[in-house]
Amino acid sequence: MLMNIGLHVDIANNGLEALNMCKTQEYDLILMDCHMPEMDGYEATKEIRSQCPWSQNIAIIALTANVISEGRQKCFDSGMNDFVSKPVTPDQLLNVLCKYLPDILLEPTDNEEDKKRNDN
Repeated sequence: MLMNIGLHVDIANNGLEALNMCKTQEYDLILMDCHMPEMDGYEATKEIRSQCPWSQNIAIIALTANVISEGRQKCFDSGMNDFVSKPVTPDQLLNVLCKYLPDILLEPTDNEEDKKRNDN
């Protein structure tokens, strides 16, 4: 779905891999699964925030099945900015992406710009 709306996507298979990817590449946003092998999403987020200075300026969004208030608080305590509960619907995902990537997702397409020029 993310690629269908024109976003470039990198996928980490575990939290340690996510951390290592963030050490070599800067991202506009990170979707973090909270329950991953080797290093969970909470610890990976803490490490990314502490080891990757650029990460202070981007959102890390939790993907979690744990929607009780303690689970939400654990996300925030680890340095995540927001969360989306699983299973994630396309609308939920698009809403959170628009919230944190408005300049990327809300740019007019060429057709919309042409229409505006023709209307004037």
